[in-house]
Amino acid sequence: MTHVFELQTPAVIIDADALEQNLRTMEQALPGGKLRPHVKAHKCTALAARQAALGHRAFTCATISEMEGMARAGLGHDLLLANEVLDASRLGAIDARVTVAVDSEATIAAAAAGGVDEVLIDVNVGLPRCGCAPEDAGHLAERARAHGLVVRGVMGYEGHAALVEDRVQREELVASAMERLRSAHADVGGDVISAGATGTYDCNTTATEIQAGSYALMDTAYEKLELPFRPALSILARVVSVSQDYAVADCGLKALGMDHGNPRVESGRVWFCSDEHITFAPGSKLDVGARIRVWPAHIDPTIAYHERLHLASDDHVVDVWEVDLRGW
Repeated sequence: MTHVFELQTPAVIIDADALEQNLRTMEQALPGGKLRPHVKAHKCTALAARQAALGHRAFTCATISEMEGMARAGLGHDLLLANEVLDASRLGAIDARVTVAVDSEATIAAAAAGGVDEVLIDVNVGLPRCGCAPEDAGHLAERARAHGLVVRGVMGYEGHAALVEDRVQREELVASAMERLRSAHADVGGDVISAGATGTYDCNTTATEIQAGSYALMDTAYEKLELPFRPALSILARVVSVSQDYAVADCGLKALGMDHGNPRVESGRVWFCSDEHITFAPGSKLDVGARIRVWPAHIDPTIAYHERLHLASDDHVVDVWEVDLRGW
């Protein structure tokens, strides 16, 4: 059995016990159809299969490639592309139940032309990204039905609330966002109100399904919220240079998602990251060749940099999962 220290660095290590605990904790909190896991957080069909085995069989995707890969893996029971596209022809060719988000006449027309049968009206609930104004949702639903599409309901992402550390403020932001989504749903109809994230999974009482993804592996940004999920993913790196006040390891910007800030290292304080290096002040003496663990601040883009995940127990690799949903 391979020891993790035998792996070429940087290498993604998944703590098998922490992952299992996270999956089961969420299964108890949001069983079955109450959770629609977002695969953008891990881009791995092997991990998605574990989620499906625990009853979470409907999935959220961010890219057409993720949709295609999930269907190929036999995980196409109910796939939502929570993203607008202007060429849906590949979606229409997928052998799965496919739903796509729409927020304009153009994206509705693209869905119909591409052979997609079902849509959700995407509503802007406070995050300045995609989504129509709540008052426009009903009209867009009518336009979608005029194109022969089935409108399953609405979706709205309260991403501006997901990482707010103060619990009361986070709840207030979610409540305000969901008030907008309820208003839109009243005009749109349908059975689905899709929303949420790992950071709001337990305070969003409006959504019929929560699109959480990061809970499975976690990152240091979500760790600040003191959620009941353990950090399960770290990057194994190796110290390549040591100076009097700092050390340098082989895990830099091209191995880490940095948009949520610096990563965390064990027994040390990160100074900065460059392309292939992380410079940090170690808490104790380190020699060249020492292995360290690096915990990223943002899981999703971190995973996209890597080709495989090493599932480990007691620092021994028990399985290797391909990151097979990368790309677009």
